[in-house]
Amino acid sequence: MTTDLFEVIEKRRSERHFKPDPVSGDAIKRILECGLRAPTAGNIQPWQFIVVKRPELKEDLARAAFGQRFVSDAPVVIVVAADPQRSARTYGTRGAELYSIQDTAAAVQNMLLAVVALGLGACWVGAFDEKAAARVLELPAHLRPVAMIPIGYTKERPMPRRPRSDRPWEETVVVLE
Repeated sequence: MTTDLFEVIEKRRSERHFKPDPVSGDAIKRILECGLRAPTAGNIQPWQFIVVKRPELKEDLARAAFGQRFVSDAPVVIVVAADPQRSARTYGTRGAELYSIQDTAAAVQNMLLAVVALGLGACWVGAFDEKAAARVLELPAHLRPVAMIPIGYTKERPMPRRPRSDRPWEETVVVLE
């Protein structure tokens, strides 16, 4: 287990090759707890986390994700759904269209970092047909699936991370003093 925050951030990468070994319930619970600790506008918590282990549902999610097979190969997939209406009750249109998405994205990042700290691998999957994923999970109409997180023990030793960007620091960071 890695607990140094900077090491966890440095180690995080998109993993797409999983062993069939199950992920323990304790690990899944810890990952979910970290998602629940994400910052959220007005403490609204406009999210729902759906833990998918059933093989046929993972297959259907992989199809909804445009055939990304690793989604179904992972022992567990956490689908993060936003509840825009929940945010809209306090923040109107901005809450529905922005805050609910920001809040769920923060939860996803927390979970991805928890995955690394627990010695597991994961990938943030955003490329999928939202309506198809919602049908697979039988989500109520007010929930919007925004991310899939396939999680498991990785098959391969991770490749060294490629440089994030060749853009110069000065081009990406603006300091106003």
